[in-house]
Amino acid sequence: HFYVGTSSSEESASIEQCCIFRGSFAKLDVRSGKVLWQTFTLPDNFGQKGEYAGAAIWGSSPSIDTTRNHIYVSTGNLYSAPLRIRQCQEAENNQTVPTSPDKCIEPENHSNSILAFDLETGVIKWYRQLGGYDLWFLACNNLSTPNCPPGPNPDADFGEAPMMLSIDVNGTKRDIAVAVQKSGFAWALNRDNGDLIWSTEVGPGGPGGGGTWGAATDEKRVYTNLANSLFMNFTLIPSQTNTNASGWVAMDAK
Repeated sequence: HFYVGTSSSEESASIEQCCIFRGSFAKLDVRSGKVLWQTFTLPDNFGQKGEYAGAAIWGSSPSIDTTRNHIYVSTGNLYSAPLRIRQCQEAENNQTVPTSPDKCIEPENHSNSILAFDLETGVIKWYRQLGGYDLWFLACNNLSTPNCPPGPNPDADFGEAPMMLSIDVNGTKRDIAVAVQKSGFAWALNRDNGDLIWSTEVGPGGPGGGGTWGAATDEKRVYTNLANSLFMNFTLIPSQTNTNASGWVAMDAK
């Protein structure tokens, strides 16, 4: 069988044209190309603009866990959201303290998320949304452009699939899935249920990363590139040198 995610070029559409694409993940028969199942990452928009769009799956090959019958993927940002969500976020932006949990993130909004799909059925076994409201497309890169939705719009996709590794925590083996986000954060989730095991800010995020297509592991450490696409200043460890360049980061897998 062949497992594949879908993505789109709609992010480059004009304000008037954007957007109806919904990300999805599918299982195909290798010989015939028949789609055996396809699961979407957002609610149905019935081909209508001004509803949910985006949440593409574009970052590297997914990880297959035959023990749990799971396949792990990560998703991108929203291109569009319903009016109620845009109004919700506008109200949030006017609050001194954000609401927790975030009431603007609905359960079926799987943008900027790590998900586990059932290998046989395509059912989402667990998911974790990591980044909140993030509605970005090129025409609204500058939020002051007329008719653009409210921010924030960090464009904090996951530009890579989660890696599978096993770690030892106080003598107990933990199976985790780890992915690094364009936000500059690395996330480690329990492969059984998606619970957060740890998170680390590896360096500055940006629309080009943060981390993109560059993580690896030897099960002792997690290694990632750091694109630093906004050329932010940060401090290298252990040298304490300041830089605004790109770099590489190693972090303890535990």
